[in-house]
Amino acid sequence: MAVILRLRRTGAKNDACFRVVATDRRCPRDGRFIEILGWYDPKRESNNFNLKLDRVEHWVSKGACLSNTVKSLVSKAKKLAAAGPELKPLPVPTAVTSSDSTDAEEQEQPSEETVASE
Repeated sequence: MAVILRLRRTGAKNDACFRVVATDRRCPRDGRFIEILGWYDPKRESNNFNLKLDRVEHWVSKGACLSNTVKSLVSKAKKLAAAGPELKPLPVPTAVTSSDSTDAEEQEQPSEETVASE
């Protein structure tokens, strides 16, 4: 299986975002992939990408090829990593966890003391 690291399009119409993925060369652009390695948002001004460089190096050591855009992103990420921690790109945004939503529900409900005093 020939593995390639390339961009997978996500986002809405006229608002494209991309994920950097490891995939089989024969799969379509937005088709099946092996692993998500990062993201790229071309509309952001600064800090518009994030890559897992250790996983990229793993795939390259296994013989994976890089697309031209991913090759450019990897070189930029290596420069940022060499510059120091203050210039590293932002991490991938995470979804709200269930523990956060339960805290909000607890705040909305009146406490037992308030109910008992009424």
